[in-house]
Amino acid sequence: MKQAFKLPARRLHSLRQKGFTLVELAVVLAVIGLIIGAVAIGKDVQRNAEYTKVKNKFLDQWEQAYNQYYQRAGVVLGDDQTAPQNMVNGEQLVTAKLRSGRNMTGVTPPGAICDKAIGRGMVARTGDRVDLRTLMTRVGVRMPPGRAEGLEDRYVYLDTNGNPQEIQVCFQWNVPLGNGSAVNAVGEGSGNVMIITGLTPDLARSLDQMIDGKPDEREGRFRRQGVENNAGGAVNAPGQEWQATNRDSIDPAHARDRSFDEDQVVIVTAIYKMNQ
Repeated sequence: MKQAFKLPARRLHSLRQKGFTLVELAVVLAVIGLIIGAVAIGKDVQRNAEYTKVKNKFLDQWEQAYNQYYQRAGVVLGDDQTAPQNMVNGEQLVTAKLRSGRNMTGVTPPGAICDKAIGRGMVARTGDRVDLRTLMTRVGVRMPPGRAEGLEDRYVYLDTNGNPQEIQVCFQWNVPLGNGSAVNAVGEGSGNVMIITGLTPDLARSLDQMIDGKPDEREGRFRRQGVENNAGGAVNAPGQEWQATNRDSIDPAHARDRSFDEDQVVIVTAIYKMNQ
């Protein structure tokens, strides 16, 4: 009578150890989750660092360049040194023989001072000048490095979908707030301001938080262009969140809040009030 064939004990042990236990599977899944979470957190950290760089290395540097121009020339950008109006590009109004005491809410604002082009979302005005770099170099003001030599007023960054966006800064004088008439429609917030085009909503909110302490598109030194801070005349009107989001496409033919990975994120235009 034949004896039953028996596998060696070592071979039986190896066969029983071929599968993963529930504990091992749980550990693997936990590690995968940690890796995915670390990647997501890393992207947020990188994005926040880029937003801080935009403020510290670009916008703050342009504000300093603006102030240095005032210190060296004695007037704000483009103003007349012998008959100053204290308005950006105010020399235009001197030529037009504007007299003091006039109701400034009815004054046609002088053109903006940009360089080579006006950024997307910015409204062109009569007499717009394109000599920002010329004015700065004339008085020996060192401009931020920006995008490249000759493009110091530009800055390129990636939006949340990984598509390139270009910021451009210009300077202009805005008329005092009135009743929202056409003359005020260029940009709410009176006085000398820096116009910043090419901001994604997420970047605009982050800059607003860093500058004003809260992301409110209606109040403070940093606000969205075209939004009156008195909410159309309402008394003690509440603040207002930035309306667009990074889920909106720059393509107007596409619906809002669709969040396709291939979309270029919609941009907004902001104004940053200068101290001079």
